[in-house]
Amino acid sequence: MAKISVLGAGSWGTALSLLLYHNGHQVTLWSVIEEEVEMLRKKREHEAKLPGVKLPEDMEITTDLQACLRDPDVAVLAVPSPFTRSTARSMKEFTRDGQIIVNVAKGIEETTLMTLSDIIEEEIPQANVCVLSGPSHAEEVGRGLPTTCVVSSHDRKTAEYLQGIFMSPVFRVYTTPDMLGVELGGSLKNVIALAAGTADGLGYGDNTKAALITRGIAEITRLGVKMGASAETFYGLSGIGDLIVTCASVHSRNRKAGYLMGQGLTMEEAMKEVKMVVEGVYSAKAARQLAARYEVEMPIIDEVCKVLFEDKKASDAVYDLMVRDKKVEAPMLPWE
Repeated sequence: MAKISVLGAGSWGTALSLLLYHNGHQVTLWSVIEEEVEMLRKKREHEAKLPGVKLPEDMEITTDLQACLRDPDVAVLAVPSPFTRSTARSMKEFTRDGQIIVNVAKGIEETTLMTLSDIIEEEIPQANVCVLSGPSHAEEVGRGLPTTCVVSSHDRKTAEYLQGIFMSPVFRVYTTPDMLGVELGGSLKNVIALAAGTADGLGYGDNTKAALITRGIAEITRLGVKMGASAETFYGLSGIGDLIVTCASVHSRNRKAGYLMGQGLTMEEAMKEVKMVVEGVYSAKAARQLAARYEVEMPIIDEVCKVLFEDKKASDAVYDLMVRDKKVEAPMLPWE
């Protein structure tokens, strides 16, 4: 049995807390929001974000960050990506040398273009930072539906230790050394999911969504490889796997926000309607800047940014994608 602290009591943190509890670990769930903690203590359920998923009576739920970080074997950081830096900064003074911190959020910091693990390492240099990602909606993990993810660390021993911590008959975990690829795949797929949702909102069909998924993973892979990640990662769970589920699922907040924009809402109106952090909006600008920095062509992400931030009509963005110059699908393949 491991002693585990889960920092962030939203849908994903709550679902992972329950998973880890059922795996036989001692789990403490933390939130900075006092009202949220009181609600969870009283009702043992996050009615707004994870209705129907009950937390056990003996799971500790607290706002005391210092107590939460008092020698846990593993700290799981599950706050939304815009709050990763501020939360990590608050954690620093209570974090011991070598503390394993597993980031489970997905995003890229807009102002610095840093991945979330890079942010945590900058704010808590004494920590051993790892990443868990993959096609894993909290709504399904909380209900115990079969799910598969990937964990990445700087060293194999830590990755395999975490694999054992998280694995269960309903939650299978693979390992990989490619932390950068895992984080880029998990972050940039949210931007493509906005596009897929917008296409649904416009009334387009399965052909359109398949095109966005396929060409979207091509864009993400081009950038990732240029930044030093492995192409194989983007054809795995944190790449095409996460992209498929986020573009297609009714649980996807990014797809839902895109759908609402396709129906005519502004980005601000769509985010308000979703009522949760839409990570793709925050990652879109960062993705566009990374594409410029590394001189990588990313037309879908560029058009998403124009719709989000430049008031371009979604239908016009789709048209411009369709009438681009002729291309070869796989330039590396030779003709006979």
